[in-house]
Amino acid sequence: MSISVSGVSKFYGSQQALKNVSFQIQSGEVVGFLGPNGAGKSTMMKILTGYLPASSGDVQVCGFDVTANSVEFRRKVGYLPEHNPLYLDMYVAEYLGFVGSVYKIRNNKKRVEEMIDLTGLVPERHKKIGALSKGYRQRVGLAQALLPDPEVLILDEPTSGLDPNQIVGVRNLINDLGKSKTILLSTHIMQEVKAICERVIIIHQGNVVADEQPENLESGHRTGENELTVAFDRQPAPEQLITIDGVAGADLINGKWILRVKAGKEIRPQLFRFAVDNDFIIMELTQKQKSLEDVFQSLTTG
Repeated sequence: MSISVSGVSKFYGSQQALKNVSFQIQSGEVVGFLGPNGAGKSTMMKILTGYLPASSGDVQVCGFDVTANSVEFRRKVGYLPEHNPLYLDMYVAEYLGFVGSVYKIRNNKKRVEEMIDLTGLVPERHKKIGALSKGYRQRVGLAQALLPDPEVLILDEPTSGLDPNQIVGVRNLINDLGKSKTILLSTHIMQEVKAICERVIIIHQGNVVADEQPENLESGHRTGENELTVAFDRQPAPEQLITIDGVAGADLINGKWILRVKAGKEIRPQLFRFAVDNDFIIMELTQKQKSLEDVFQSLTTG
């Protein structure tokens, strides 16, 4: 197991940022770590990388306790923080060489060249970091995180502030890295989660409120009512539709009925029976699928 978090809480004075958080991430998983601003994501990531101590609980990374084995576990982890700290007056290759020397990497020069090539920095390698676009600065941050060849990558908002082309480039890079490394990825971009992540952990007000595969979250089985849109050859009365088992409400919009379906209910067989019994013809029937944005909102409001 690459990451194990058990009963972690974190206080900043009297303010509690994390509340008894627990989760595990297996080797080779790519996991999205989601939550609104202030939910505790960055705090948890800083604890995982040893930048902050937990107030209570246990954290292990690659089998090492992050408190008792600080040096050992740090060799296994690459970290790209939300606000990517770089030496802007250094050149790209110069900076990566400096980072490699801090890590005491053997064949440092060769490793730097490999990371420049892997992260697509070849055209910018002789530029000062301060002259790079935000997208290329993010690539420099990824390159420095990858220099020691870590088993685990912690990426906090790696595509924040990037344009669509830059987002695609960084996303593709993360996809490639996910084939050989365990990745915990924080982001607010739901399309990114669906494109990259095998699993999603959602945190709200310091609590884990969901830990599932994206497609399971979208299925709506944990998010309350679903919706069916149905059109008949003639309009039934709303009172008739309410009699169908599982229907919580019915609204007529542009000639079509929006049926609110109680959580966990499958009403289509009953709906077809209703049409037959009352001599209606169903002209259209579609089920609204909850998007990941819908699920996120339902779990992180209130």
